[in-house]
Amino acid sequence: PRDIVTRQSMVNAMRLITVLGGSTNAVLHMIAIAKSFNISFDLKDIQTISDETPFLADLKPSGKYVMQNLHEAGGIPAVIKMMIKEDLFDGNVLSVTGNSIEQNLEKTLGLNENQKVIYPVSQPLKKSGHLQILYGNLAQEGSVAKVTGKEGLFFEGPAQVFESEKATNEAIQNQKIKEGSVIVIRQSGPKGAPGMPEMLKPTGLIMGAGLGDKVALITDGRFSGGTHGFVVGHVTPEAYVGGTIGLIEDGDVIRIDAEKNLLEVDLSDEELNKRRSAWSTPKNKVKGFLKKYRHTVSSASQGCVTDEF
Repeated sequence: PRDIVTRQSMVNAMRLITVLGGSTNAVLHMIAIAKSFNISFDLKDIQTISDETPFLADLKPSGKYVMQNLHEAGGIPAVIKMMIKEDLFDGNVLSVTGNSIEQNLEKTLGLNENQKVIYPVSQPLKKSGHLQILYGNLAQEGSVAKVTGKEGLFFEGPAQVFESEKATNEAIQNQKIKEGSVIVIRQSGPKGAPGMPEMLKPTGLIMGAGLGDKVALITDGRFSGGTHGFVVGHVTPEAYVGGTIGLIEDGDVIRIDAEKNLLEVDLSDEELNKRRSAWSTPKNKVKGFLKKYRHTVSSASQGCVTDEF
């Protein structure tokens, strides 16, 4: 495996993800793989690749077609063959067959002549990639935005803060979301959720409510690949560990700038420090659940559950 998973193979993978407009979840996976294989590959590398790689796939949710259409147009092998020809992919890397990627593709036909799913490199949907890493006083360690160009590149508005995905969904369904606002979903990160569960419903509800181009959404959680609209996820540090996203209050003005790669809240350092000094770690959801569950099981089994549970 370590002969196959190399820095160059990871660069190839990230370029393919960029060409196809893949999910922001790829950022989590790629960094995890890099750490597992002791490969130097981080958010800066992902941003560089996105800056240098065109977005070519007219796929849902932002586009017209689905993966079945891509398969019929020639599939991933045909896309990679095109990318090798355009110097976007290193075909010399080793694959699981024991041959190089380029050798594997020798008999593969290219993309169908009349297909419309993958745009030519000379006429991309977007000259640079859709994944943008945003920093600022709201994301000192980074955040990930999926920007296809259709959502716009800048958004500024007052915050509407929610402590969970469920609370957000209820607010959207009850028509409590105001046009022009930035929805903040926090306590949804690796520690706060816990486990960073995938969210699809909030953005789906936003689109269904006709607010897709009227609001933005940021979270310390993550999104499904089906997400679209002006959204920023993976905000770090997360709220549970004292990140700035945990200090935001309703009405604070949030600025998302995908051209300057900025995610900021319009608060002075003095105000943020004041709020941080009054902040305390939220209640641990897992411990609370286990305590409640242990009591329930203990009562049902007449005290047979031990403290070691």
